[in-house]
Amino acid sequence: MKKETLEKQLENIKGSEGSYPFGPDALVFKVMGKMFALVSQTEEPPRVTLKCAPADSEILVSQYESIIPGYYMNKKHWITISLTGEVPDQMLIDLANGSYALVVSKLTKADKNRLEQQS
Repeated sequence: MKKETLEKQLENIKGSEGSYPFGPDALVFKVMGKMFALVSQTEEPPRVTLKCAPADSEILVSQYESIIPGYYMNKKHWITISLTGEVPDQMLIDLANGSYALVVSKLTKADKNRLEQQS
């Protein structure tokens, strides 16, 4: 999957907001102020870092060369995927949606309600 295609997918998730809090090298996607994805902007190949359940993370890292424990993140809860084409597009989308779901599950009840009210 191309970086631009992935960024569009991430932008279209309910309540998702993209910004550059760490400078121009990393586009960060947040929901209700909580990060769920980070897309490198200057690396080749591009990389995306996503939240992941620890058990799933271990399996993915062992199965794919292009998936490593989260780069500059908590390696137990985040994975970094190089966009080399090794990981199927649908799997990337599923992992991005899973990252979003993990973050939303930890939101406060008030934030979850605000998110539900967004169209």
